[in-house]
Amino acid sequence: MVKNTQLHIIMPVKDSIATAERAIRAIVENGHALCVYDDNSLPENAQRLDELAAELNIQVVHISTLTDHPSPNYRLVLQLAEQEALQTGRHLVIVESDVIIKTDTLNSMLKEVQDGVGMVAAVTVDEEGVYNFPYHYLHRLRYRFLSKKTIDTKKRFSFCCTLLTNELLKKADFQQLDPSKNWYDVTISHWSVALSLRNLLMLGNPVLHLPHSSRPWKRLKYTHPLRYYWRKITQRLDKI
Repeated sequence: MVKNTQLHIIMPVKDSIATAERAIRAIVENGHALCVYDDNSLPENAQRLDELAAELNIQVVHISTLTDHPSPNYRLVLQLAEQEALQTGRHLVIVESDVIIKTDTLNSMLKEVQDGVGMVAAVTVDEEGVYNFPYHYLHRLRYRFLSKKTIDTKKRFSFCCTLLTNELLKKADFQQLDPSKNWYDVTISHWSVALSLRNLLMLGNPVLHLPHSSRPWKRLKYTHPLRYYWRKITQRLDKI
């Protein structure tokens, strides 16, 4: 199967190796090259990623060889990925390790790229096909008739399964990302809009999202929100 040379596809991984392996295989089995960034996984999980690299011909970068900064290292990952995409003239695609793509997911996203587009995202659903975080608001009545459409939105995007166009990468310098934050979905979504670029959300291109497989404590956001926000504030975690 011919690899798509227009996309630089990355996946940050932090443990949760069973889910991550499932996500990795979905990308490779659908004909795509992949670069995995291992963000300080446990030794046995890092070893499993190396085994998958040999088996599936994927690239694995162990962040621990580049920095002693504790996980999460999303800022560094984005900076390295942006540099690679710009050097090779490709669009950057982020597929997180708790997302399972379908056969035509990424090619369908690529077809939406045109001048003036900054980001293209596949909508996320649970195992029953119901929109889940962060796109759960789409269940509101005004969105129901758009279920097969691609919409232009200024709402925040998630990096669950998102394409950042080369046009955006040329205009947005990831070296300027705030080092005090952990995640940059909101920041870069806002940058794209501020640069007068369109952010497209593909409602007819769903991917399975198994939220927070690598950081289970974040599920408290849905089950015990007070405990989640107490931990977030007191331990200075999950800064967006």
